[in-house]
Amino acid sequence: MRRRMTTVAGAGALVLTLLAACSSADDAKPSRRAQAGSGADVNVGVILTNATSSPRWKNEDPAYFKEAFRAAGVTADIRTAPADGTFREIGESMIRDGVKVLIITSPDSSDGSALIESAHREEVKVIDYDRLTVGGSADYLVSFDPKEIGRMQGYGLVKCLGEEKTADPVVAELNGAPQDNNADQMTDGHDFVLDPKYDEAEYTKGPSQDVPEWAPAQARDIFRQMVEQQPRISGVLAADDGIANAAIGVLKGLKRNGRVKVTGQNATVEGLRNILTGDQCMTVYKRIQREAQTAANIAVQLLKGQTPTVGATVRDPESNRLVPFVSLVPLAVTIDEVKDVVADGAIKADQLCADGLQSLCQEHGIKS
Repeated sequence: MRRRMTTVAGAGALVLTLLAACSSADDAKPSRRAQAGSGADVNVGVILTNATSSPRWKNEDPAYFKEAFRAAGVTADIRTAPADGTFREIGESMIRDGVKVLIITSPDSSDGSALIESAHREEVKVIDYDRLTVGGSADYLVSFDPKEIGRMQGYGLVKCLGEEKTADPVVAELNGAPQDNNADQMTDGHDFVLDPKYDEAEYTKGPSQDVPEWAPAQARDIFRQMVEQQPRISGVLAADDGIANAAIGVLKGLKRNGRVKVTGQNATVEGLRNILTGDQCMTVYKRIQREAQTAANIAVQLLKGQTPTVGATVRDPESNRLVPFVSLVPLAVTIDEVKDVVADGAIKADQLCADGLQSLCQEHGIKS
């Protein structure tokens, strides 16, 4: 059974103003600075999930956190956890080294919960970043509403299938990692949109499966089996752009890319290029820089002994605790909105429009 996270009060974006520095900065490299017993004055530990699911965890998020904490004059140890199950071990070492605030993106709620318990024993505040650690009782959550992202994907797929005028489309579902609360919530979101279509026999629900660790390689193998099981698939609810690209690769081998409608999430270069070529019908853009900045702002307030005020709460389905929640607003992206993602600065036009896509970029108003 999937665990459900319920937003209890006030939604919408809330971006806190960056506060003045709470300690002097020495502008040293933030990654792996604090060593046990070294006396290094590292105030904040940031542990991001491994990069299997998305390159953002290795590239964008660490850079945005580094920039935010440098501007605030706060020293931070920023790491992307390797895919070897050492997430909790890294966090425990940060706690021993004396961090006062932890920002975590738990790849697995069981490890994340144990880490939060350790942090709270040492009076270290914890901010869940990008996903709720179910059962963890973090002090704050900064994220985009995953259920809303799922609804966006569902409505996007409905629109794409409607434009194709496919009669009784068969929809396959490639969901996110089974141990990830965000994946659960996204599935709830697209179920809200698609289940009535299935119930009314407008659509046929095809094979549905979680993708371990959001890994594209596993998604490719899973989808290949899905197509063998149900050759009539005409729509794919893919949880993110990496999973979508894996499905598109299989469809290309069958010469069905573009005809089968595929969703995504994260507005990666790969996903946006697939939208431009017609192989993917939509994605969801999340302003990651704003997300990282907001989490950093809350950490700075906590370091100053202040109590950040946020506009919503979310109920942890295991602990039943209301977690203060900063809910950021995502943007559904079809081919008409690709230019908006570029204009926002998340993707560079020359990177997106390389390799023969210049004419498509010009056609859809994408300017460098």
